[in-house]
Amino acid sequence: MNSPLFDLAAVQAWLDKQRKGQDVSEEVQLWQALRGTYGDDMIGGLADVAHLLAGRESETSVTLPADAVRLARQLGNSGSPGDVVSTLTERFTDSVRRAGSDQVTSPRIVRAVRHFAGEVPTDATLFDPACGIGTLLLTVGPELGPKRCGQEVDARSARFAQLRADLTGRSDVDILVGDSLRADHWPDLRADLVVCDPPAGSTDWGREELLLDPRWELGTPSRAEAELAWLQHAYAHTAPGGCVLMVMPASVAYRKAGRRIRAELVRRGILTDVVALPPGSAASHALPVHLWRLRRPLSPDATVDTVRMVDLTANDPDGPMEPGPGQTADVPLIELLDDAVDLTPGRHVAASHRDYTADYQALCHELAEQARLLADLLPDLTAGAGPSALEGPSVSIADLARAGLVEYGDPEPVSVSDQLDTDYLQGFLRSAANARRSTSASGTYRLDGKGARIPQMDITEQRRYGAAFRALQEFEERARRVAELSKQAAALARDGLGNGALSPEE
Repeated sequence: MNSPLFDLAAVQAWLDKQRKGQDVSEEVQLWQALRGTYGDDMIGGLADVAHLLAGRESETSVTLPADAVRLARQLGNSGSPGDVVSTLTERFTDSVRRAGSDQVTSPRIVRAVRHFAGEVPTDATLFDPACGIGTLLLTVGPELGPKRCGQEVDARSARFAQLRADLTGRSDVDILVGDSLRADHWPDLRADLVVCDPPAGSTDWGREELLLDPRWELGTPSRAEAELAWLQHAYAHTAPGGCVLMVMPASVAYRKAGRRIRAELVRRGILTDVVALPPGSAASHALPVHLWRLRRPLSPDATVDTVRMVDLTANDPDGPMEPGPGQTADVPLIELLDDAVDLTPGRHVAASHRDYTADYQALCHELAEQARLLADLLPDLTAGAGPSALEGPSVSIADLARAGLVEYGDPEPVSVSDQLDTDYLQGFLRSAANARRSTSASGTYRLDGKGARIPQMDITEQRRYGAAFRALQEFEERARRVAELSKQAAALARDGLGNGALSPEE
């Protein structure tokens, strides 16, 4: 076991005997008692402590050990029960982060959502349809004032989230238990702000049961696009003029299966921002994470004309959230509606700050230079004596290796003797005769260096052929570079003409 659990009473007895541990705080002792009893079900333990502090022992079968009951009551009597629960929640969140679990939203993502949510009015209604232990629902916006509604499929998490709210004096929080997609307990709710960090990568979200659900106004998500189902669920609960802030895996921005729904989001002008967060923002993995911001228009003509792309991937995850110079771009909707509908911020931010004129001129200059050099690389060749000139004695590569003249390099054999030219050797290895020896009946080519044969020539003739083969090799490499530059120049020119950064000369 990576984190073995021990009986708290036995540990304390041992510490007392060894005259150690007298300075362990009551909070730490309570945490250790909970871990010893609940193990991996720490949310259940925290909920039972919260019930005890709220004086609701009769509402649940409390399984708290006597030590935990005593410590919880001591802490509650010496301070605020809400502070006790907040301290335990912080410890739980930190332990989850270090363990790499996705049970709760990471503090970094919470900070990002709070920043991009902006100022939330005190009379606003907030909603989180997958609220977990209330991490986002209870921390976004002012502490008091907004009405907060949530739903969570895990009963333990929902119970603890509600108790957190109650013990911190928030009477305007209502959290219900249930699967939001399959059994929406808030069908008539329209919130001013919907925040959500939905379950990622789930395929069992109820697609077959919900094919005709009216929430899919942007299109029915595929089985693999659960995040787009949660996004539309959140949007369905947004009041006119209200916003959605949804935590999304970065792959949702470009996956082929979600292209049609992304296109509809853009076409209707309801997607306002996509923010690529710094690496390490999520606690459970190192994969990139985005924030998508949607706004439900107050009227049909109150849609946006651009989507603000923000790329924070070069930033420190604990640094400022405000984007710096060159990290944002307001992209016209028409530029997003191509075949891919790729909403990855980095792609659009980089393009918007690109100097198309300078880059195009540099590409054209390099292409012209490479093309000029290309023609000079072809060797001067004259008519040969025909196949008979090479039908003399030949030797296998295996024989040359046994004689110590050749070593098998990567990927081709090389000469280790001044009596054998490497360019000559490798040039004849690629000859038509050796290519036939290396091609299987199915047409698969695999170089057989040991079985290949090369003609026997003196070193002077070898070097003459070797120089020609070497020139051909350089020609082929430069031709590939010319083809690559040609492709880049054409793509840049087409892109620049399409977005107005370039124009044809008169």
